[in-house]
Amino acid sequence: MADDLHARYMHATATWRTHLDTCGPCQSSQYCPAGAQLFERFSRLQDAYNQRLRRR
Repeated sequence: MADDLHARYMHATATWRTHLDTCGPCQSSQYCPAGAQLFERFSRLQDAYNQRLRRR
């Protein structure tokens, strides 16, 4: 479902940004364990969403 991908991507973006605002290691690109997982999820969903947009 297309809207589901967008919703998951937006949620991952918000979660990552909220974490990034409060985590010093993540702010300097030395991701903490939790931040690494959040960034990976955000990154995978961003790639999937952008690929879907390119196919249109």
